Amino acid sequence: MKLDRIDINILSELQKNGRITNVELATLVNLSPSPCLIRVKKLQSSGYIDGYAARINTDRLGQVCTIFTEFTLKNHRQVDFSRFLAAIEREEATMECNLISGGYDYLVKFVTGSIVEYQAMMERLIDLDIGIDKYFSFVVLKTPIARTTLPLKSLFQL
Repeated sequence: MKLDRIDINILSELQKNGRITNVELATLVNLSPSPCLIRVKKLQSSGYIDGYAARINTDRLGQVCTIFTEFTLKNHRQVDFSRFLAAIEREEATMECNLISGGYDYLVKFVTGSIVEYQAMMERLIDLDIGIDKYFSFVVLKTPIARTTLPLKSLFQL
């Protein structure tokens, strides 16, 4: 499915407000409700819309610790990457995991209740012997910018 301007506008609006009614969405993207709903369903079935979720305000939760961790693996065979990823994915604190270029292999974002909880998790991961050579942790002190929407219009140069 090739996206057109209307599809991109629909995606832009939905990522801002996933709870918007179809009638409101249709108005914002200059369609009537029926064709708008057809397009939304097509975007969902084509995999452009992964799902809908509530954004939680972590400031309201009390103590929340966000840590970015750089991992370097001992070996770089496919089996080593798979073993590492399987273990990282099982950790509920894993929010994001990126295979990257540069001086290390993965950059992982964890959210825990405390540094102690994070360190206990890291000790478990090391004890699992999943191929971690070294890791570096970066504790987030403040997040002045945290966007949840992609710049779709500029990505598609609209």
